[in-house]
Amino acid sequence: MAATTAPTLDCRMYEARYPEVDTPVMIQVREIGDVCSHVSLLEYNGIEGIILLSDLSRRRIRSVGSLIKVGRIEPAMVLRINPEKGYIDLSKKRLSEQDILVCEERWNKSKLVHSIMRHVADTMRVDLEDLYIHVGWPLYRKYGHAFEAFKLIVHDPNSVLNGLTREVKGIGPGGQEVTKVVPAISEKVKDALVKIIRRRMTPQPLKIRADIEMKCFQFDGVLHIKEAMRKAEAVGTKECPVKIKLVAPPVYVLNTQTLDKEKGISTLRKAIAACTEEIESHKGKLTLKEAPRTVSEREDKLLQEQMYKLGQQNEEVSGDEDSEEEEDTGMGSVDLESTGSGIGD
Repeated sequence: MAATTAPTLDCRMYEARYPEVDTPVMIQVREIGDVCSHVSLLEYNGIEGIILLSDLSRRRIRSVGSLIKVGRIEPAMVLRINPEKGYIDLSKKRLSEQDILVCEERWNKSKLVHSIMRHVADTMRVDLEDLYIHVGWPLYRKYGHAFEAFKLIVHDPNSVLNGLTREVKGIGPGGQEVTKVVPAISEKVKDALVKIIRRRMTPQPLKIRADIEMKCFQFDGVLHIKEAMRKAEAVGTKECPVKIKLVAPPVYVLNTQTLDKEKGISTLRKAIAACTEEIESHKGKLTLKEAPRTVSEREDKLLQEQMYKLGQQNEEVSGDEDSEEEEDTGMGSVDLESTGSGIGD
């Protein structure tokens, strides 16, 4: 693969130049006219398509703006294709819920593959289309989707990439033109591709969280709550550790990080059961507010911000030094080795 000073970085994601009729594709709305909307087919290097206003919805259109907006990325169904004239007619009303799911799943995979391929082409100074011709599209043909091949490359790149070849014409000993079969990409390009695939596709731990309320009005209620917290954390394992934090009395969150979603949810349920058993043995009460579920980075960040603000408010509350220290201890990561007041209030 010859390096160039200015590699071409524009290329469709799939080998076919046009999508098939009755196939959902991902589009971005460019312009909304009086009779149709002009869109770009993102998986096909931005080629243009149109959606007639009559194909936006099965229902009577009261407001076009509620159905389609400039810049929005969404699925649409291919109705007709005229490659000679470059016409591609699409429809939104022909989409089923299953079509939308299939399109979004394929788009998310293809977008990641394309991002990786484009990064390699850019950094290694090779044409993106050439990389697709000799690596991307052969993997699509063999594995159904290059994304599936990339997942295998994370652990065993040679089994996937070593079988890819290209033909190179040259001059033989007798002066005649000969064709040689050589590896599809150089070792440098291969190493760059494997490196970014491993960086972008190595599974990241899922964050799983549950929200509870816990109260105990016994004389040593705070001690009983802390013991219940210990029981919850003791359920955790090395692969699925459990942490419990105070948000603001009586609200607590349990969380874990794991690669196995089902195991993480199951572990938090067991932790909640252990916590419940302990606190109820001392006439306390635990109420499940939010069942164990995966949370996004945004949700996790919002929780951290909420806890930080509450911590700041506690620092500003007037009172003796002991109460300030106890309130501060109750925020964020609770020190289960120390005691304090206010947690069981």
